[in-house]
Amino acid sequence: MIRLRLPALLAVLAVALGPAVPAPAFAPRGGTLTLLHTGAELVLDPARVTSAPVTQAALVLRRLTGWDAPPGEPPKLAPDLATDTGQTTDGGLTWTYTLKPGLRYEDGTPITSADIKYGIERTFAPEVTLSLAYHKTLLTGGDTYRGPATGAGLDSIETPDARRVVFHLRTAYPDWPWVTSTSAFTPVPRGNDDPRTYAARPVASGPYRVGASEPGKRVVLERNPYWDRTTDPLRDAGPDRIVLEMGLTEAAQFDRVAADTGTARDTIALGMIPADRAARARQEPAVRRRLVHSEPSFLSYLALNNRRGALRELKVRQAMQYAMDKAAYRRLLDGVNTLEPATTLIPPGMAGRVGYDLYPAGPSGDVATAKRLLAEAGHPALRLTMRVEDRPIALARARIVRRALARAGITVEFRKIRSEAWLPTIRSGDTDFDLQIWGWTPDFPSPASSLQPLFGSREVPGGAGGGMNITGYADPEVDAAMERALAEPDQRRALAQWAALDQRIMRDAPVVPLLFQGVTVLHGSNVRGLSLTSSPNYVNFLRVSLKRD
Repeated sequence: MIRLRLPALLAVLAVALGPAVPAPAFAPRGGTLTLLHTGAELVLDPARVTSAPVTQAALVLRRLTGWDAPPGEPPKLAPDLATDTGQTTDGGLTWTYTLKPGLRYEDGTPITSADIKYGIERTFAPEVTLSLAYHKTLLTGGDTYRGPATGAGLDSIETPDARRVVFHLRTAYPDWPWVTSTSAFTPVPRGNDDPRTYAARPVASGPYRVGASEPGKRVVLERNPYWDRTTDPLRDAGPDRIVLEMGLTEAAQFDRVAADTGTARDTIALGMIPADRAARARQEPAVRRRLVHSEPSFLSYLALNNRRGALRELKVRQAMQYAMDKAAYRRLLDGVNTLEPATTLIPPGMAGRVGYDLYPAGPSGDVATAKRLLAEAGHPALRLTMRVEDRPIALARARIVRRALARAGITVEFRKIRSEAWLPTIRSGDTDFDLQIWGWTPDFPSPASSLQPLFGSREVPGGAGGGMNITGYADPEVDAAMERALAEPDQRRALAQWAALDQRIMRDAPVVPLLFQGVTVLHGSNVRGLSLTSSPNYVNFLRVSLKRD
């Protein structure tokens, strides 16, 4: 969301417990919308953004395709910069897109097909890890290409003229139009993309551009004077300004927006509602009616380093499944959020998902079975290292895991990492850990986006993919089955193949699924048009506006 995805903890399925905020037929324009964040930065470099095309980055950066996402409905693919969602004449091996006429950046420069090509090529640079990598593994030559700094372009992306771009895939892929809605398909002008500054100040193609900001404290988005509403039916661009305030605790966010006074009426709190505020959120009508809830969809799991020590052994990884106390983990996070114990990898609500439980340990675990498996593996007493972000909620989660594993004779030592170094450490491909709590939300409505990024061997850090497979799990049979499922043109057969892969992967027990989590978003009383997409599940900012007197 962690996409790591903690940003993806904002991922949500609409209207399960509460309605989306009603939007008027014509969104009012004007005012300043404030968004409150726990994080210290907002990454806007499309080579590093991992969020869906309805999230905050999409207010600044457009993509070839996007999502039309009415509240409570699964997102529908829609053209964004392109005139349609893509054309293929050979069963999905070759895809052609044509840009809409009159598209411009924030400085008035025309957006061209060459900018789309260059933006994609930037994502192949070796230093770009933990990015979305569907295109990297699908484009012909993507497995060996290393970005434009090498002086070469990627030949499988052609630009016959300033408005057309053609993609050549190594295998037919019917879901390619969904891939073009990911952040890699954002235009980037060559020569104006210094990697040291571009994450904070990209060249805008959307309705807002980055204005005066304070690193670590606030990001200000102001109107892009060259954005043309007639080319962009997906975004309302209601507020005149959007201010993102960074580094605020969840409690501070809740208290401010719950008060609903002054500018708090024009504010959205994006942090999780703390457990000690849950009673107020449930019981006070003035607060409760300003909550937008979700069904559980974000998968929180314990990643096991499959290439290290005793965790290379299947029985040890299976023992971890039985040792976990999912009930205690759930109690820690319970409040106003919806939670469901996880036994699968594909989330509830996703097409093709089949429920199963290969390790029926009960809500609190089966310690006797865990001990038996460890003894059979020759490891009755294990010592493991857990990589943990040094902040209160992350440490609280980690302590639950440590206490659960201790019951089975497993000692867990924490390797704490400062919050500001957390993502850089993971992006570096650091493998000096045994355990880590991790999380994932699919990138588009296909079970492929639940499994391929986390368990494909190309996705291991340092491989051709995006580095999301931090467990190091790699199985040639699974890779081959994924290839077949990716290329399957019959949707029903493809869904069945992904459902079978879900169970096939869990037979190897590379991770311990903990919970599917929902999120509750609290907003001020002037906020209109805030909604939550469904399967996959994200906060949708594209229709947000403010009530005007």
